[in-house]
Order: sequence, then C-alpha cells, then structure tokens
Amino acid sequence: MKKVVLFIGFIIAGFVFWSLCIKPYDYLVSFNVKTTPGTINQSLKLWNSGLKDATIEFEKEANTFKHQRTFNDSLHTYKWQSNPINDSITNVKIFITDPKNGFKNRILNPFFNTDFERRTKKTVLLFIDHINKHLKEIKITLKGESETKSVYCAYVPLKSLQVEKAKNMMQYYSLINGFLAKNNVVFNGTPFLQVTNWNQQTDSISYHFCFPITKKDSLPEHQKIKYKQYTSVKALKAVYNGNYITSDRAWYALDAYAKTNNIKINKTPLEVFYSNPNFGGDELQWKAEIFMPIKE
Repeated sequence: MKKVVLFIGFIIAGFVFWSLCIKPYDYLVSFNVKTTPGTINQSLKLWNSGLKDATIEFEKEANTFKHQRTFNDSLHTYKWQSNPINDSITNVKIFITDPKNGFKNRILNPFFNTDFERRTKKTVLLFIDHINKHLKEIKITLKGESETKSVYCAYVPLKSLQVEKAKNMMQYYSLINGFLAKNNVVFNGTPFLQVTNWNQQTDSISYHFCFPITKKDSLPEHQKIKYKQYTSVKALKAVYNGNYITSDRAWYALDAYAKTNNIKINKTPLEVFYSNPNFGGDELQWKAEIFMPIKE
C-alpha cells in the first residue's frame, strides 16, 4: 500500500513539475471546424488585420502561425496549429502563453477563473464566430475529375496578393471588355483567371485575367492586352458560390481533396466566372468553376 501511495505521489509531483516548469504553454484550446487548414489560415490573417495591438507571423511549420495581442501591460502569444482530420474537417489547436505572468497563471488556472483565462476564451470565441460567419457566406462543391476547355483569349498579366485578385479583375474588366467591343472582337465565353504561380508562403500570385474570343488573323494591339491559346488540361473541379475575393477557399479544398486521394496536382488553379460582381446581388448566387490541374 505504501508503495502505491509513493508511486501516485511521484506521478502527481511529476505532473505538477511538468505543468509549472516544462510545459511550453500556459493554456490550450482545441476545436474542430468544417473547412480546410488553408481557409482557417486565410480567415485568421483577415481577422487579425482588424484587431488593434495585434501582430501575426507565419512559422516554418506548415499551417502554424504565431499571433500576439497586448492586454494592458501583458503580451499574450497564441500559437495556432491547423491540422486536417480529413479533406473537409480541420482540428485547430491554440497554445497560449503570457511570459510575464506565466507561472502565476499555471498555478491559478486549474482552480480559479482568471483574467488570463477569460481573455483567452473571449479571443478564441471571437475568432470562432468570425470563421463560422465566413463559412455561411461561401459554398464549395467538389465535383471530382474533369477537364478545362481549350480557348483562344485576350488577357492581361497581373501580380498581386490573393486577397487583391478580385479588385484587380474589376479594375481591368472594363478596360479589356471595352477595348475588345470597340474593335469588334467576337467574345467566345465567360472571363476566367489562370494562375501561373502561387506562393503560399507569401499569399502572392501571378495570373492572367482572360476573355475568351474568336481567333482571327488580325487582332487590335494594346499596350497591356495580349493574346494566347489556352490549352485544355485534366483537372480537379469544384463549384464555388460566394464573393470572388475569397474564391481561393476552393483552391485549398481541391488541394486537400488531392492529398486525401493521392492525386498529384499542379498548384496553378483556373477560375471561370459566371457572374458579374458589378451587378451586385446575393453573393451566394455568384458562381465560379474552379479547376486544379492534374499532373500528367
């Protein structure tokens, strides 16, 4: 009996020592969200940009962020890890530390509802509300393997952050459409966007904003507008409904689907637009087909 008591005491002492002196965080929150790590990460960056006294930095590990907030004289650090459970559900773990008051928090948190714990819960709940609201504003339907159409097009080459692509498309829509119409060029389909390079570390993309046209021997020249043949490719397909600013959420969904099904892809998505944002209306009725090319 004495040995059992000593063993239990040893275990308790070890746990207390680990909790107070070794554990690399003061508080841990974990929850699941029905979306992809990419959507979590993009939403976290957008949410963070609207907070006062907040910074965020991308760490070397995939889907890991360090997010800091200042409360009075304390700096709280949140380390976010987004790990896929499957291609549609993500587990989010948040490791929170307060370097200035960490030891005190670790002693009091198990027994009292501290200011640190209340602030942590409030911050996390605000983000959960933010991501849930965002997910109600978009819809992504995976369609499996498909094929893009081969078309000739007029296009403008652009570079920007992912979040700026819709603004750039609206800026150049009138330029391309007006120039082609003025010169009696025949349209042959709806506008599309072809990503030629996607840097996921910096959320930056290079892309062509394209208008399908009927090819002819002589086409009008313009300083910014170019012409090319886009060749059909096999691809994974999704249908996206929502504001085109966040249509990249479908890129992450297709990427997750490819990983789950061991499909090798080129991360150069193609977006075909069927709605004109200039007309407004219910954004959930806006439609785009999103394709992720499959490696041959």
